[in-house]
Amino acid sequence: MAAAKTRTSTFSRNLSTAAPCHGPGLKCGPNGTVFLSSGIPDLDKILGGGFPLGSLVMVMEDAEAPHHMLLLRNFMAQGLVLGQPLLYSSPARDPRGFLGTLPSPAASKDDKSRERDPDQEKGLRIAWQYKKYLGESQLDGQRDSKHEYSNEFDLRKPLERHFINGPRIDCVSIQDCPDLSTLRDRCATFLSQFPRNDGSISCAGRIAIQSFCAPQCAYSNMEWDMLSFIRYLKSMVRSSNSVAIITFPPLLSPSFCKRWQHMADTLLSVKAIQDEDKELAQLLTGYQDMVGFLNVHKVARINTQVPVILEATTFSIKLQKRRYLVLECLNQAPVDGSSGTSYGTSGGWSSSSKTGNLDF
Repeated sequence: MAAAKTRTSTFSRNLSTAAPCHGPGLKCGPNGTVFLSSGIPDLDKILGGGFPLGSLVMVMEDAEAPHHMLLLRNFMAQGLVLGQPLLYSSPARDPRGFLGTLPSPAASKDDKSRERDPDQEKGLRIAWQYKKYLGESQLDGQRDSKHEYSNEFDLRKPLERHFINGPRIDCVSIQDCPDLSTLRDRCATFLSQFPRNDGSISCAGRIAIQSFCAPQCAYSNMEWDMLSFIRYLKSMVRSSNSVAIITFPPLLSPSFCKRWQHMADTLLSVKAIQDEDKELAQLLTGYQDMVGFLNVHKVARINTQVPVILEATTFSIKLQKRRYLVLECLNQAPVDGSSGTSYGTSGGWSSSSKTGNLDF
């Protein structure tokens, strides 16, 4: 009987290759993307995990309220807590002073459960052979809690000094810059620390540029130069393990504003709530707890051509207990039965004519 021949194939599975390990504050996503947290857990869920590495995020400011600062502060604070390098640019003369306004991470439920009363510890008796296992589990829990992906931040509590005084923070003032060459060179030097390769990612960088075309900047009228800088920054960020976020006030011409929006990978906008808007108060539930609206105009698509379709594009900005930033979907208030209108005939967000400038 002839010996059975072993089947050979030209295709073989490489079992030796393991998934690359990433540093703290990074999370793997679909299609080979790696996410970096925005500092707001609700926003991470809305965007499908966070900001992809190599993406440019743009936030359109509102002239009536500085709600964009909430997004910027949480983004910067999240990076400093995780030990990620930060480049911050601002039209203020002393941009480093803004770091003192960053919020501090709130104590998680696990941290509170680990804090025990010493009197209760005295009354708790555990067999001696199990004490070592209890100590190891507590150390493992503390070790895991230090490397969280996203934190909740207490807006009333400032960030601790040792995070702000770190050596990997670079601050640039763009108020007295005659052109954008200085900011371009600083960004290039900063991004050169995070070259993109196929191996593991040990660390990722964050760039935060506040009010890029503010009127106090000398280059505020050079619209083509600013557009060229954004194009250059996007190409540099795309080839590095970093994320850049830019906020800009509504001072540009409509044509240039549209060009800027097309340059963004992720496009967000914030809008303030007008005082004593009775029609909107009757239309939405929880209106008294809202401080503004967040609109998601575009979600980054990295390594894919499939568009991201969100269940909702407009979210309410709330300050839970006046401390924590929360994003929630808009809910329509119950309709009064005496008015004779039903839920089906009350009209949707897009067809309602009473919402004013809000586009849901």
